[in-house]
Amino acid sequence: MTVLNVALPSLSQQLGATTTEKLWMVNAYSLVMAGLLPGFGTLADRVGSRTILIWGLIVFGVSSTLAAFAPSPTVLIAARGLLAVGAAMMMPATLSIVRLVFKQDQERATAIGIWGAVWAGAAALGPIIGGILLEHFWWGAVFLINVPIVIVTLVLALTRIPHVPGNPDRRWDALTSAYLTISLIALLYGLKGLLKPEIHWHEVLSSAALGIVFGWRFLHRQTATSALLIDFKLFQKGRFSLGATVALVAGFSLMGVQYILSQELQLVRGLSPLQAGLFVLPIALASFVSGPAVGGLMLRVGMERMIAIMMGLAALGVALYAYSGHLAPMVWEMTTMGLIGLGMGGGMAVASTAIMMGAPEEQAGMAGSIESISYELGGTLGVAVMGSVMASAYATNFAPPAEANLPASAWDSIDQTLLALTNVATATQQAVVSAANAAFLDGVASALFIGTTIMVALLVGTVAFAWGKKGDVSIVHH
Repeated sequence: MTVLNVALPSLSQQLGATTTEKLWMVNAYSLVMAGLLPGFGTLADRVGSRTILIWGLIVFGVSSTLAAFAPSPTVLIAARGLLAVGAAMMMPATLSIVRLVFKQDQERATAIGIWGAVWAGAAALGPIIGGILLEHFWWGAVFLINVPIVIVTLVLALTRIPHVPGNPDRRWDALTSAYLTISLIALLYGLKGLLKPEIHWHEVLSSAALGIVFGWRFLHRQTATSALLIDFKLFQKGRFSLGATVALVAGFSLMGVQYILSQELQLVRGLSPLQAGLFVLPIALASFVSGPAVGGLMLRVGMERMIAIMMGLAALGVALYAYSGHLAPMVWEMTTMGLIGLGMGGGMAVASTAIMMGAPEEQAGMAGSIESISYELGGTLGVAVMGSVMASAYATNFAPPAEANLPASAWDSIDQTLLALTNVATATQQAVVSAANAAFLDGVASALFIGTTIMVALLVGTVAFAWGKKGDVSIVHH
């Protein structure tokens, strides 16, 4: 998800992508994946998680190759959608395997904690890997790197992961999954349109109506069939619902903040892709440390209390970074990013454990899909909302000198402004760049304010929920 962020500036220039196409390059993966996760999670419970994982790896490897050599933005967006199909097969299966293989509660909590730390840490590590690849190769390398990883993982899956048979009597409903996918795509498209500087109400309203209709069809079909994609009774458990909410907000904040930072570091500060990736390294390192550590402590401290602590750290980190801005000393920026990583990595570890240990084993695939859809949908919304807020603020605040005579596309984004400089007189270029940087930083501040507000709201809600809870945990046994 995040390896693409650092490649977007150079990729968009070489493929001639618009701002809308750039957002869809990022969102197509998360959005399609979120829509397909429940169907493939249920399918994993039917045919076995290991089987779904293996086929998902194959699809992911093939689509990675297609994305690497995409000749146009349209082909790349389509390839990202196909990548999402493979990912939607793999993600619930990985959690289901962890849930079923580890039998002891403490082992299971630690293993799921490691899983959550890897997710959060890898999200932060993506820009670094992307930066290293872009220093030496073309932009397609950020996708081609998946192929050797897929091959190694495929061999290990075939030789090291035990086969846990599924339940062949469990039905799988592909039509319900299609309803959910269409609903999510339409609703997000409407949301993005609502956040644009110039709102085209006919597009927003028609998209919202389409999303609501297919969402209603999804819910109606869920009540009329025994082949449930999502068992909503699971959300009646407080810890399960809290875990899903934390996963959603953590994905929103982490993906949104990383998207904003990758653009600011390269387009305003002039860092290379590799330098931009290394700049956010503290987030990855802190996530890798906090996840396993929290996994071993959460059952003694209490899941609710541990989530409150982790969300407090993350909210503090985002708030301090938003307050200090780009003029703070580097040590201060590194510290705030470390706090974000500690909170996000630990929070995701506890959230994943709360979800997976709150569901019976026969619904492990379904629980894994709910956990994954929370992360992926949160990430999609984070990029869409914070990216749209940033773009809207940029268009509103960009005030270049009149003599620059810039085209209308220059107000679309800062990279479009920089591309338009080729037709601007040399004496005026610096004034245009200064105006663009000031407007872009206003957009960054607006987007980070949104992220901070949401994190603080989650912190308050988590503290209220955790108040008076005991340090033990209720776990479903079968």
